Amino acid sequence: MGTSTAPDRNSLRVLVVEDDETIGHHLKTGLRGNGYATAWIRTGVAALTEAGTSSYDAVLLDLGLPDIDGLDVARDLRTRFPDLLIVILTARTDDIDIIAGLEAGADDYLVKPFSLTVLLARLRAHLRRRAATPTEQTPIHLHDLVVDAKARRCTLHGEEIRLRPKEFELLATLARHPGEAVARETLMAEVWDENWFGPTKTLDVTMAGLRRQLAQAAEAARRPCRLPRVVTLRGHGYRLEL
Repeated sequence: MGTSTAPDRNSLRVLVVEDDETIGHHLKTGLRGNGYATAWIRTGVAALTEAGTSSYDAVLLDLGLPDIDGLDVARDLRTRFPDLLIVILTARTDDIDIIAGLEAGADDYLVKPFSLTVLLARLRAHLRRRAATPTEQTPIHLHDLVVDAKARRCTLHGEEIRLRPKEFELLATLARHPGEAVARETLMAEVWDENWFGPTKTLDVTMAGLRRQLAQAAEAARRPCRLPRVVTLRGHGYRLEL
C-alpha cells in the first residue's frame, strides 16, 4: 500500500445536513473546532441547492429529513458529484436500512447516537485514503479491462466505466494481485484505512456495486469482451480470476 498523508483540514469543506438543532449545532461546532470549514443545512432541498453552488469535500447526511428522504438526497448527490465523500447519519439500525444507504451512494454511515471522536476518526480515515498517491505508474491490463490507478480510470475496450471512488479502489487493489486470494482484512486496510474500525458490511455492498458495474459495462459493450471474474472466498475474502 502506498504511503498516505493526512490532508490539510483547513482546506477541506464539510456540508452537514441535519434537521435536529442539538445535533446540527454540535456537529458544526465540533468540525469547525477541528479545522474543517463547515456549513450546516437543515433540509434536503436546501442541501442539494447548496451542494450545487459551493464545492464540498464531504457531506454528513441525516436520513430523516423533514422534506426529502435522505436516501433520495444521497442518490442525487452521488449522481452529480461522483467523487464526493458521503457519510450517512441515521437512527435506523436495521441492516436493510444501512445497506440501502450504502447502495444509494454513501461511502459510510454512523448510527446515532455517536461521538464526535468517532466521526472525526472516520472522516480522517476516508480523507486520508483519498489523498493517498498511488504508487502504480503503469496501467494494469486484465484481458479487455484496463485499470489505470494513476489516472483513476477503468476502461473496457477503451470505453470508460464510471465507478464510485471506493469501487475503483477495490478493483485496483484486487487488480494488483490477480489470481491471488485477498483477505477481507487486507481489503479493508487498503481501500478504507489500516486503522479502520467501522462496519465491514461496507465492503460487501461496495463489492456488489463493483460487480454490477462491470456486468453492465460488458452488456453494453459493442463487441464481445473478456472480463476478470471476482470470486467470493467464504470466510476469507475475494480473488480476481483471469
